[in-house]
Amino acid sequence: MIRLAAERMSAGAPNAEGERGVIVSTASIAAYDGQIGQAAYAASKGGIVGMTLPIARELARSGIRVVTIAPGIFETPMMAALPKEAQESLGKMVPFPPRLGRPAEFASLVAEIVRNPMLNGEVIRLDGAIRMAPK
Repeated sequence: MIRLAAERMSAGAPNAEGERGVIVSTASIAAYDGQIGQAAYAASKGGIVGMTLPIARELARSGIRVVTIAPGIFETPMMAALPKEAQESLGKMVPFPPRLGRPAEFASLVAEIVRNPMLNGEVIRLDGAIRMAPK
């Protein structure tokens, strides 16, 4: 997916600073705090984290930035399937703010990444300072 997006972006005209686009990937805090039973999931998210900087360096010559967001516990369709009490309990695990992350907060970070040309090759945790327990 990144390769295909980068090909299309590379063909475009650069802006005044030479930028042709921004690729924002999504990982997860599981890349850092994988829980028992999550080895495959944590490894896949760790792979996204690990490829961010090398791909950013490779695509820099084409004027393309690469940034990854590693979200914590967010309001998602999967989360909406849980009982309200379970959602509230998970939200209380977040140090601050003690609630689930909101899609608008994720979108706001994406918008800032696009606006700020110095954000490149970075993984940003968007998690309210939560660190997941082993289980």
